[in-house]
Amino acid sequence: MKTTPPLWTQAHRAARMNPSIIREILKVTEQPGIRSLAGGLPSPDTFPIDAMREATAKVLTDSPREALQYAASEGFGPLREWVANMLRGQGQTVDANQVLITTGSQQGLDLVGKLLIDASAPVAVEAPTYLGALQAFAPYEPHFVSVDSDAHGPRPEAIEALPRVAPGTRFLYVLPNFQNPSSRVMPEARRQAVVAAAQAANVPLLEDNPYGDLWFDQPPPASLASRWPEGTIYLGSFSKVLAPGLRLGFVVAPPALCPKLLQAKQAADLHTPGFNQRVVYEVIRNGFLDQHVPTVRARYKAQRDAMAAALKVHLPEGSEWVAPEGGMFFWIRLPAGCHAYHLLPEAVKAGVAYVPGEAFYADHADTRTLRLSFVTLPPAEIEIAVALLGGVLKRHLNESPSATTP
Repeated sequence: MKTTPPLWTQAHRAARMNPSIIREILKVTEQPGIRSLAGGLPSPDTFPIDAMREATAKVLTDSPREALQYAASEGFGPLREWVANMLRGQGQTVDANQVLITTGSQQGLDLVGKLLIDASAPVAVEAPTYLGALQAFAPYEPHFVSVDSDAHGPRPEAIEALPRVAPGTRFLYVLPNFQNPSSRVMPEARRQAVVAAAQAANVPLLEDNPYGDLWFDQPPPASLASRWPEGTIYLGSFSKVLAPGLRLGFVVAPPALCPKLLQAKQAADLHTPGFNQRVVYEVIRNGFLDQHVPTVRARYKAQRDAMAAALKVHLPEGSEWVAPEGGMFFWIRLPAGCHAYHLLPEAVKAGVAYVPGEAFYADHADTRTLRLSFVTLPPAEIEIAVALLGGVLKRHLNESPSATTP
């Protein structure tokens, strides 16, 4: 029997594209009765709906044709200037010409990967690190190098060793503020040491900061980009302070990289929706975020406290976590004998969902870890969800007292 060759031949890079475990879990959480602690979904109660409604009407009244027409690939000029002014106020040396508005900061990760990663080129990441970054970089076929990390972030000595262990490392991807998934925040001394180590190793930095405004008691230290502007690409987002459905983020790059980043953006989607950019600018241009973001922080701090209290009551002995100082997540390490991925079906069956931690590692995953989001459910629902999770874990440990760490 004659065989017909396949009509479509996929590129080798397609094999490195994998579904997001978080998105797959979110499909499961759509089932009735599931309390989800999985997705990093901002609370819809924080969305400034009235302000958005008013801004939308104003944009459609004042500049409807411009808002609905094709727009500049760089982004809406006044919004880019607003971003630059905001960052200058935080100590960065930024010109509006360095700001590229992106379709969410996730696109920023993809554009940087497209520009800087060749097949087999080393790319350094924290351990653990943001799953979405691993997904964005993977199709460009890098060689991921996990940098030894602790509760304060990547260890400077591990960065200094990169020229020896991974010559030609293109960049170190790092989230200094309330990192996803671990929620750790890099203290001042570590930031200084990380920048010094990166400079000594001649390894540029890709600094991702979607959570920096979500601090509870005190703001985090100044950015890495403010300390090494010529060696750092900085990513930001409006998703966590306004609404993720707008899909608005930004990249701030050293001037030498801006032309090629712009070309990568043009090839990807021509430009981020101009209508969305104008609406957001109309909302934020007169200081709206100065009043709005503190209300988000207060809500999330109460939800953080509710989860911290529930974890103390319901998780089995031997579980480890640190209450986050900001952001959206608790990072849990389960007792020996618990494999978070294998236990997920039992948790869903019991009515609760989470994200297994192994998805956040480029290699050598810790299978006892998991991530819980505390911002989507109200405090009473958080208590119920954590109780359900604790019940699953305790039943597993009782039924498998001799289990060993996978």
